[in-house]
Amino acid sequence: MAQALVECCQISVARRLQQVSAQVSPGQLIHLIGPNGAGKSSLLASLAGLLRCEGDITLLGKPLSQWGGAELAQRRAYLRQQVAPYAAMPVFQYLALHQPPSAAEPQIDRAVGYLADALSLTDKLDRPLNHLSGGEWQRARLVAVLLQVWPTVNPGARLLLLDEPAASLDIAQRVALDALLNELTRGGMGIVVCAHDLNHTLQQAQEVWLMAAGRLVAQGPARQVMCPAELSPVFGVGFTLLEAGDRPWLLAFDGQQTNTLADYNTFQ
Repeated sequence: MAQALVECCQISVARRLQQVSAQVSPGQLIHLIGPNGAGKSSLLASLAGLLRCEGDITLLGKPLSQWGGAELAQRRAYLRQQVAPYAAMPVFQYLALHQPPSAAEPQIDRAVGYLADALSLTDKLDRPLNHLSGGEWQRARLVAVLLQVWPTVNPGARLLLLDEPAASLDIAQRVALDALLNELTRGGMGIVVCAHDLNHTLQQAQEVWLMAAGRLVAQGPARQVMCPAELSPVFGVGFTLLEAGDRPWLLAFDGQQTNTLADYNTFQ
């Protein structure tokens, strides 16, 4: 069995996380889900080494606290929740701030071209950040964080942490992002994504971490965790699980619906 990329053991942050233990393996795409305030962003920030916590976190077998900043940036990339553009620099200059320092310029140019084309950002590369729409800015942030770990320019990168990466993306852009993430996992990258679209998680994630009140209350394969028995107590609504178009779909209801789960739950 391959060594875990990241292991966390009983990590806690006051009023945010309570004794969370989990691991990320090479090639895994993990979705982190739960209601607002569950501790998802705090867990991602802890795994990124940007939030001090009690307990133990290791990256590639080495305590996270022992990684220097530059060394850590070569191994993992982290996208926090959407923030406003902070400068008037053009997009291409912003991307240059995220390029691996050891990569050759032709490799950088090809990677930027590939990622910008995939996320429909090519015609925005010379536009100032503060002139971008919300969706354009999010795509610029995504190209930047992907560039930091893209295998052709940084073959040593192993971990990608994304906090709500699909915010402000339209459906075509989200499909494009899914394809890029799948490309990375096929190459052995471990990816943890904080997500809110439960059906997207059900259909895309390999593994799911379900959080509530700072605790990791369930973790395992997506089809094991994404079921009414696990989700309903956490989100406080009822769920049914249906089959349509050869895919499972979750349907939420407010508890007043008279049909039982057994009437609808054809996915076993």
